[in-house]
Amino acid sequence: MATYAIGDVQGCFATLLQLLDTLGFHRDRDQLWFAGDLVNRGPHSLEVLRFVRDLDDRALTVLGNHDLHLLAVAHGQARLKPKDTFTDVLEAPDRDVLLTWLRYRPLLHHDVALGLTMIHAGLPPQWTSAVAQACATDAERTLRGPSYLQCLQRIAGNDSSHWSATLRGWKKFGYILNCLTQLRYCDAAGRLALGEKGPPGTQSPPYLPWFALPHRAHADHTILFGHWATLGAYTAPGIYALDTGCVWGGTLTALCVETKERISVAYNETQKPPQRQAAAASCCTRSDTTTS
Repeated sequence: MATYAIGDVQGCFATLLQLLDTLGFHRDRDQLWFAGDLVNRGPHSLEVLRFVRDLDDRALTVLGNHDLHLLAVAHGQARLKPKDTFTDVLEAPDRDVLLTWLRYRPLLHHDVALGLTMIHAGLPPQWTSAVAQACATDAERTLRGPSYLQCLQRIAGNDSSHWSATLRGWKKFGYILNCLTQLRYCDAAGRLALGEKGPPGTQSPPYLPWFALPHRAHADHTILFGHWATLGAYTAPGIYALDTGCVWGGTLTALCVETKERISVAYNETQKPPQRQAAAASCCTRSDTTTS
């Protein structure tokens, strides 16, 4: 039995199937963890959603920013953007089933037995693992509750960027979502720099990668995350980045959580990848095995 944590799929269904074939994935014995962003930018969001949902308890996924954007658009709380590629989901006969399933996915997964936490993006330095889990649970409860349309309405243009233990209501909800689904850089006070998207070294001072800040309250925990294609297959003590830019013509990567081995396959869709520079940071430590 093996557990594989997989980076941002983003509608790259053929590449996902090739990766699972390379892994020798067996539904009866293995489990898949997805680090969010199952959909968008790639050509086959609908197939990916159907496939992961049909895996039932053999797969779990945390929500990413593109997943939340799909939910907001589908429920009339945000506009479709020119680069969005999930109209196949919006027009599918089983869209309501798929969207409800997606809305009930967690924002954070913590495995006590394996000692691992998986999120889509990042954690501010003030959050202990326990605080992060509590914040995620609060936001999940809101997304699944009767006011979920108001939640989705607030995703677009969410500018909550300052942490305080006294945050309440929609400001707290917005900050939690920004951290768990969009964070790359912040400062020691937990102020988020959501506009910074390049590899480490390109950001403005005083911001640092969230995992590089000294005295992080969650530094004693091992964290898996996606979202940051320009970071590449970064590895540091307790930190494993999973997004290796598949949808931009890079690779789709799986990390065996038991052995920490990385296995990657190249983008393998019939459509050309979107145009975007996705060079990995020079500081990245790569330990993946890439299959063409």
